[in-house]
Amino acid sequence: MVKMLRCIVVLTALVVSAHGLDNGLALTPPMGWMSWERFRCNIDCKNQPNDCIGEKLFMDMADRMVEDGFKDAGYEYVNIDDCWDLKERDSAGKLQADPDRFPSGIKKLADYVHSRGLKLGIYNDFGTKTCGGYPGSLGHLEVDAKTFAEWGVDMLKMDGCYADVKTMPQGYSNMTKALNATGRPILFSCSWPDYERASKIQPDYKLIAKNCNIWRNYIDIQDSWDSVLKIIDYYAQEQDTLAAVSAPGSFNDPDMLIIGDFSLSVEQAKAQMAMWSILAAPMLMSNDLRTISPEFREILLNKEVIKINQDPSGKMGKRVMQSGNVEVWSRELGFLDEYALAFLNRGTEGTPLNFTVQLKDLGLRPGIYFLIEIFEDKDIADFDTDSYFSTIITPNGVSFIHAYPSQFYNSV
Repeated sequence: MVKMLRCIVVLTALVVSAHGLDNGLALTPPMGWMSWERFRCNIDCKNQPNDCIGEKLFMDMADRMVEDGFKDAGYEYVNIDDCWDLKERDSAGKLQADPDRFPSGIKKLADYVHSRGLKLGIYNDFGTKTCGGYPGSLGHLEVDAKTFAEWGVDMLKMDGCYADVKTMPQGYSNMTKALNATGRPILFSCSWPDYERASKIQPDYKLIAKNCNIWRNYIDIQDSWDSVLKIIDYYAQEQDTLAAVSAPGSFNDPDMLIIGDFSLSVEQAKAQMAMWSILAAPMLMSNDLRTISPEFREILLNKEVIKINQDPSGKMGKRVMQSGNVEVWSRELGFLDEYALAFLNRGTEGTPLNFTVQLKDLGLRPGIYFLIEIFEDKDIADFDTDSYFSTIITPNGVSFIHAYPSQFYNSV
């Protein structure tokens, strides 16, 4: 019955229009893979040919995304981050890929990625240099936009190192114009609000959403559970501001999924996946898909979690309750008065916690809801919003619930 219901939900989902950057892209949070968190600025291809920032790494990841089910699950972007180019531009002022690490060139790499049914993303910086010390786009916005379009790039992440933060609103807006002028649809990922926040400048999110498809607004994620929690805390603190601008075409980006790297346990990995889904966040993995363990691959490929993340309303969820080590996050879905509920246990006690709450205290509209535990794909029962609901949450883990209006669910 659950699978049948999912099909009906997809067929009856509301069609929504983009409210952000008007390039027709990112109508739901973009999904894919990005090199930075896992592989950083490793340019030592002589000693680490499989793990350096070079064309082999990105071709390998494209292959794994197709052959291991990630493409079919919705992951489509293969994103190059910093340190891909030479330290100087060519005689015409154009960026150049490092010929030793990208001997075929970015255009050929894009062609390969496209041949696999995927899209290629690339990285640059608004300032004079990238964070890794490579050429920035300041003074070269138009030529860089044209170069990326000529290469067949589908997504641009623009960082903000070595730049005057006060010039970013105009500068990033100029890059938006330059990308649009190429005529090629290029999803635009901005780091502009993150640098404003760090400089104690209040970001103008309406302007940001007008110019960017997704945007970073907090510190880089690291390979640790503590880093994940810090990001969650920031989103809770700023949730009213951030939720107001989350919509088709414009999404807040809490940074990459680190599921399958070195630090997160299986329970912590489920928690990050659930929270990024609740936040309507881009699902950009940064891991090694060639060696990832099956249990982490299963989490990343969970169709029901992805379906929540990809809800066409684009609404961002919010924290609606804190009680001891437990916090509850709720996301209203864009059809049929449905909700996703994440019960996050930040405690480290060595036994699962039984948590009980009245559903009406979580902001659900009055009525009877049929609840499903998403990671277990387990039907629970009908619950009236006046009744008490109990769920068991592992330490550093999550109970992730999909709440359907009972009259709809039981009519199927």
